[in-house]
Amino acid sequence: MSPRSRVTGVACALAVSFVAVPSAAAGEPSVPQHVEGTVDDGATAWVADVPADWNGTVLLYSHGYRPSFAPIPNSAENAPDDETRQALLDRGYALVGSSYERSGWTLDTAAEDQLQTLDAFGAAVGQPSRVLAVGTSMGGLVTGQLAELPGSPIDGALPTCGLVHGGVDLLNYQLDGAHAIAQLLVPEGTAVRLADYGGDLAAVNAAASTLTDAVVAAQGDPAGRARIALAAALYHLPRWAEGQPEPDAGDHEGQVDAQVAQFTSALGFTYPARVDVEATVGGNPSWNAGVDYRALLRHADERAQVEALYRAAGLDLDADLARLTATASVTPDEDALQTAYATSELTGDLQVPVLSLHTTHDVLAPVQVEEEYAETVRRAGAKGLLRQAFVHRLGHCAFTPAELVASVEALDERVSTGRWGSVADPRTLDAAAEGLGLGASEILPDYRPAEWLGDRGGLFGGPRS
Repeated sequence: MSPRSRVTGVACALAVSFVAVPSAAAGEPSVPQHVEGTVDDGATAWVADVPADWNGTVLLYSHGYRPSFAPIPNSAENAPDDETRQALLDRGYALVGSSYERSGWTLDTAAEDQLQTLDAFGAAVGQPSRVLAVGTSMGGLVTGQLAELPGSPIDGALPTCGLVHGGVDLLNYQLDGAHAIAQLLVPEGTAVRLADYGGDLAAVNAAASTLTDAVVAAQGDPAGRARIALAAALYHLPRWAEGQPEPDAGDHEGQVDAQVAQFTSALGFTYPARVDVEATVGGNPSWNAGVDYRALLRHADERAQVEALYRAAGLDLDADLARLTATASVTPDEDALQTAYATSELTGDLQVPVLSLHTTHDVLAPVQVEEEYAETVRRAGAKGLLRQAFVHRLGHCAFTPAELVASVEALDERVSTGRWGSVADPRTLDAAAEGLGLGASEILPDYRPAEWLGDRGGLFGGPRS
C-alpha cells in the first residue's frame, strides 16, 4: 500500500510482548513500560518505551538507511541514540519506532510500516493525545512523507539530517560528481559504469573503487587537485574533514585536502547504495543527458574555490565543463523513474508543521538539500508550516542531545499553540538547547544553505521536469 493512499484506522496484524515492567494496576503509582511487537504479519518489528509520567505525546521515530548488502541487523529503533532517548523519556515523551519490513531503500513501504506501528502502539499502550514524527537521514525523508499525508494521525514532524531532496535527486547529484571524476581523473581508456547496475554489487563496488583510486592518484598534482575540487563541488562534499581543522574560506588548498579525505571515505558507501535504490524502483531513475555543467558550477557554493585552483593550475575550466556537458549520456529507465517519483519524493504539500534540523557539513546528506526542500514547500504553498535550523558542525546527523530535545520541544509547542511565534527562531532554539544541561548547542543564528545542484527541474538543464 502506498503511504499516500493510507487512511487512518487501517487494520493490521500485530503481535505484542511486554518486556521489563508492566502497566500499573488502578490506584498504584505509574511505572515505565517497554513494549515490543510486530506488524505486517511479523515482517516488521517495533519497539516502544513509555515513561511513568507519560505526557500523552508519542514520538514516532524513523531510523536511517541500512544497506541490504551490509551485515547490519534490521532491528527496530525508537530514538537516534541512548542519551537522547533517556532525555526525552525524562521529559515525559513516549517513544516508538519500527524496523521497516526490510533493509535497503524502503521508501515504498516505510511510512506505512510506521503508521501500522503507531496503530499497534495505540492498541498495546493506549491512544496518544499527540504524535510527532521524528526521523534521521533516510528516516528524515520518511518523516517528510508522513508530514504530507492528509488525514494521518501525525500532528507535527521533525526530519533531521534528512534526505529531503528525495531519491531521484539523491542519485542525480551523485551521478554528476562521479561523471566528473570518470571524465577528468580516471585514466583514459578505463571504462566506468556509472548507473543501471541491475543488482550487480560487484560492478558498483568496482566503479566506486576506480573513482576513489582516481581521486587519490590525482591529489598530488595541481591540475588533479583543481579537478578534484570541481567533482567535489558537484558531489556537494564538505570542505572540512574529520581529523582536520576547518579550513578558512580562502584556504582553497586546505579545502581540497578535506575533499580528498571526504571522497576517500564517502564513495565506497554512497555509490554502492545506488543498487538498493535501483532494486526498489526497478531500474535506474537517474540521468545526466542534457545537463549543462557550466550552469551547475555557476550556482555552486564552491565556485570561487574551483575557479582559483583552475587558474593556479593553468587549466581551462570552460573546456572541462564543456567536456562534461558533451559526454553526459546517462538516461533513466522511464518506468523506474516514475516509480521513484511515486515512492521516493516529497511534494512539499505539508499537512502539519515541520521543523527540520541539519548540520552545515554533512557528507551523506549535503546541507544544500534543505534549500531544495524549502523551494519544494514554497512551490506547494505551504511555507508557513516550515521552519529550518542549522547546526555548525561536521558530520552526518552529528547532533547533541541538547539540539535534538530542544527541537522536539519547540515543535511540540508549535503544535500545542497553533503558531510558531519565536519558538523556532534559531537564536531562541539555541538558547533553549543550551539551557537543557544536555551538552553544547551550535545552532546558527543566521544561515542559509547554498543552491542545490542536483535539481533537474529546468534551472540547470536536462530533459525532465
